[in-house]
Amino acid sequence: MKKIHLFTILISFFYSGCSQPTQPIVQTKKDFFAKSTGKLPALLYGLGDDRLGGAKMGYIDTGILFKVTDTSVSPWKVQISKYRSAYVDKVYLKPDSAVKEKPYHLTANFRVYGTDSSYDVVVINMDEKLPYRAWMQTEPAAIQLEIFSVQSNTNWITQLPSTLKEIKNVYYRQTEEDVMLVTIELKHAAHWGYSINYNNNQLIIKVKQQPKNLDVKNIKIAIDAGHGGTNSGAAGTTTNILEKTYTLLFAKQLQKYLKTKGVKNIFMTRESDTTLEMKDRIISLQQNNPDLLISIHLNSNSDKEVKGCGTFYRHIGFRPVSQTILKRMKEIGLDEYGNVGSFNFGLSGPTDFVNCLLEVGFLSNINDEKKLANPKFHTQTAAQIYKGIVDWLKDIQLGKY
Repeated sequence: MKKIHLFTILISFFYSGCSQPTQPIVQTKKDFFAKSTGKLPALLYGLGDDRLGGAKMGYIDTGILFKVTDTSVSPWKVQISKYRSAYVDKVYLKPDSAVKEKPYHLTANFRVYGTDSSYDVVVINMDEKLPYRAWMQTEPAAIQLEIFSVQSNTNWITQLPSTLKEIKNVYYRQTEEDVMLVTIELKHAAHWGYSINYNNNQLIIKVKQQPKNLDVKNIKIAIDAGHGGTNSGAAGTTTNILEKTYTLLFAKQLQKYLKTKGVKNIFMTRESDTTLEMKDRIISLQQNNPDLLISIHLNSNSDKEVKGCGTFYRHIGFRPVSQTILKRMKEIGLDEYGNVGSFNFGLSGPTDFVNCLLEVGFLSNINDEKKLANPKFHTQTAAQIYKGIVDWLKDIQLGKY
């Protein structure tokens, strides 16, 4: 009997430790309401931090209502639903004493339609601007969106199938008392991006349609030369060449090469030694709306033996182009550093357009450094990036994604 009793206790303890929280977050008199503000505020998972910043759920719109529950930590802790908390940097929260707490918030009807400007749109009517997070799914392709602190009063979803080019279906379910999960199924296997923002109390999800013509000549390509101005980046071990100088050389060579291949629509985030804040780059890219962004960097490591080319992505739907580019880069004698996902870098964060960060090689490695300093290698790199983009587009046409 004693053994059975002990086993029962252990099993009970194990399952209680693995279960979802069953008690609501306790409110205190110090809690207050605030709204998101500033350039690209982000919702953070926790208090962890490194050179890339805290791990992000994602960027959010301004004017979103939060209940701040702890200002003794930095970033501030906010309650996003009855059982969930998150964190927002205090510079992106503006206290609002005029807000009166409501016992609940409600969604209303949805509307789903296509436009002639390369987007399908989902409109979710709400009674308040509330927090959200979204992510991409593959196989099958979908966008999933969680809206926090809300209960469903959505009794119909109006879809206009004759206008939709990218959205296959939209539906929702209430996963928690005040968390709604919205699923947006896509017609194509490849993700091309989406954006989320509020228009008054309407939550707008704009889903980018797949281009009609997948020839590289018809794709709008953005090229980002990493660093610049006061941000010099890494430096060479023997030559002292600066990352900011050589990323610009690589970027301009890629621009030149793409033009020779008939690509007419190219946007450069910088074309000189200019200081650009990361968020200003993101906003500029969002305004120029490319189909694809290639951000070029040169790597460095305290271990001088580490070398090779790496490609980086954050969102799983954007991984394919990073894989084809890495495969092509290996053909010119570079070791494989890796294909790195969930990368918390600024330009990997936006969901608005497909993006890939390329670390061409290591300035801290003597052999890589020699290649990186060679103008002929700049041309080779441009050619391989181009081939990788073409491979990616062909794979989409062949239905590999």
